[in-house]
Amino acid sequence: MLKGYFKRGLVEAGCDEAGRGPLAGPVVAAAVILPKDYQNESLNDSKKLTRRKREWLKVEIEKEALAWGVSFVDNQKIDEINILNASFLAMHEAIGQLNEKPELLLIDGNRFTPYPEIPHQCIIKGDGKYLSIAAASVLAKTYRDQLMEKLAIQHPEYGWENNAGYPTRAHREAIKKFGPTPYHRKSFRLLPG
Repeated sequence: MLKGYFKRGLVEAGCDEAGRGPLAGPVVAAAVILPKDYQNESLNDSKKLTRRKREWLKVEIEKEALAWGVSFVDNQKIDEINILNASFLAMHEAIGQLNEKPELLLIDGNRFTPYPEIPHQCIIKGDGKYLSIAAASVLAKTYRDQLMEKLAIQHPEYGWENNAGYPTRAHREAIKKFGPTPYHRKSFRLLPG
């Protein structure tokens, strides 16, 4: 069972992102504040869950959370400011959507640009340790996957409904054959050198 809090008594928001590694599409971040006594044995790092479980949890989290926000930063912005800064920007925007101000941010990973007036704690592999970060990871991943499925309808040759824009062999073969789309990240190495 994941931990319910980092520091007892504080309003904590868990933050995570999905989509740092893909060659196409946005990076998506989420921030979630869960009730103090919230428990859910199914909740875990989104990468360890089945798609069906993630989609069920998304509905559950949105219903039970005290506050949540999801933000998309598109591939043009990623190319402009780089993927790390785009991830931080997406997290800041998701935190900004919360209708309750957290007293502490729990950030998945080892680096973060401080958010104005709210202290933060970086936690490596936090999505497998804390419920609120796991909840954020589930929202970020489900929202990103749904968007990539919609984009796959416009560009069926890249298989985004299966690879979500990640650099699979099939995705790279399609880039080689058809060239990049307006959704590809030009600052990424789209084809092996």
